[in-house]
Amino acid sequence: MKKAQVVGIAIAGICGIGAFIGMQKLTAKPQVVQLEVKTNLAEVLVARSDMGLGTIATDSSFRCQGWPQEAVPQGAIICRGSATAKEFAGHIARAPILASEPITRHKLIKSGEGGVLASILPEGMRAISTKITEDSGVGRLILPNDHVDVYLIRRLRAKGGGDEHTSELLFSNVRILAIGQRLESKEGQKGAEGNTATLELSPLQSEKLALSKSMGDITLALRSIADFKRDGSRAADGEQRRNETVRILRYGQKSRASGIN
Repeated sequence: MKKAQVVGIAIAGICGIGAFIGMQKLTAKPQVVQLEVKTNLAEVLVARSDMGLGTIATDSSFRCQGWPQEAVPQGAIICRGSATAKEFAGHIARAPILASEPITRHKLIKSGEGGVLASILPEGMRAISTKITEDSGVGRLILPNDHVDVYLIRRLRAKGGGDEHTSELLFSNVRILAIGQRLESKEGQKGAEGNTATLELSPLQSEKLALSKSMGDITLALRSIADFKRDGSRAADGEQRRNETVRILRYGQKSRASGIN
């Protein structure tokens, strides 16, 4: 065999081997590289399941769970073993708590340190109740945390001996704290059973409502959710408009209207 032929065969062989190796690299599976990243974890107390407002905690209501150190909520309870969960048994949830949500101290109140309603009432405000019926309570469709206008309906004796009625707006856009003994509404609930509605009012407004209940009937008008205010001014409208009344015509003459001063 000639020398040129040998060289050609050698080159062809080398090319074939190179092509074979190249194909193996193309068809080979990419190598997976695993990087181990260490994260600083803190053991925090979390809820085992959803806890509604007013739920009384038991030994099995909480558990400890690892939580990224930099994401631990302010005020979260740090676990010191299984004894931590038992430490908060008997406490009352002062706000709804979701399953696996870190527990903070302001979300629980110790039994004996005050009732649930007192714990959720804003500072400086008062809780006062008034009787409601289907007629005066929007067909019992009002739920806790809804906002309402409060009206006083009075029946007066007219000069001619007949009866006349006046309607006065006492307060506007006030929050319902409870219906009966229910402090929160369940998902999908359309109404709440109860013969009383507990309102969130200022001390002056509470005094006015207590007086108004002895003077006539209290009626609630449900407000749109778009009217909710969070700046503390939600009940001021009623005081500014307390002299606005509805005059009822009886036998062609206007009824007398008066306000609470």
